Amino acid sequence: MRVVSGTQKGKHLKAVPGNSTRPTTDKVKEAIFNMIGPYFDGGIGLDLYAGSGGLGIEALSRGAEKVIFVDRDGKAIQTIHDNIRTCELEENVEVYRNDSSRALKALIKRELTFDYIFLDPPYKKQQLVALLELIDSANLLSSSGVIVCEHGSDVTLPNEIGDFIQNKHENYGMISISIFNKNIHKS
Repeated sequence: MRVVSGTQKGKHLKAVPGNSTRPTTDKVKEAIFNMIGPYFDGGIGLDLYAGSGGLGIEALSRGAEKVIFVDRDGKAIQTIHDNIRTCELEENVEVYRNDSSRALKALIKRELTFDYIFLDPPYKKQQLVALLELIDSANLLSSSGVIVCEHGSDVTLPNEIGDFIQNKHENYGMISISIFNKNIHKS
């Protein structure tokens, strides 16, 4: 696993020890950023269910200003810290060990909005629709922001969830990527 492009291109990232997480492959990571970027001029990201931190680190490497990483697994948090040190990105991150719903509630209290939200929950326990509804109701996505959902290819997400509309969807074998933006045409 490595950083695919940007200022940290080619740096190797550690995977979380054990098999509790499944890192996004370099091929899928590259496809994701080709769909939403590929490069950014600042902006704040949220890597929920961060695992090794690969998606958030890729966003930073491609120009995001700051990323908040959240995972509930202690080994994942340690791996994120290791990968951030490897890429010398400590100044641009916040890392929290927390479950997704508690983390979102804490972020709501801070009144933050994000330009990039990466959602890659465990496939067997996915609650992406509920997560998207919470993100929508809390207004956590900026008006021009994007939400990247990684999920099993056997999962079909609705085209519209709250004020979000799915504008891209791609399958990569057993993995699917669904991209949501705010529906600017919804009144």
